[in-house]
Amino acid sequence: MGFVKEQIIELIKALPDDSTLEDIHYHLYVREKIERGIQAIHEGRVVSQEEAEKKVQEWLKSSGQSQP
Repeated sequence: MGFVKEQIIELIKALPDDSTLEDIHYHLYVREKIERGIQAIHEGRVVSQEEAEKKVQEWLKSSGQSQP
């Protein structure tokens, strides 16, 4: 069995017995996003906290919102 498949099976087994299909989808989604983030770090695709805050401010301004 493939490594990823085994990890996903273990993830599902670790969920509560009353988990819904939506719960399972959510956990798979979060896991994928975390793995993509880790891969981005390994590839050097990161920004500083200061850069991230600047981008958020620019997005807020362009959408007509402002933050104090």
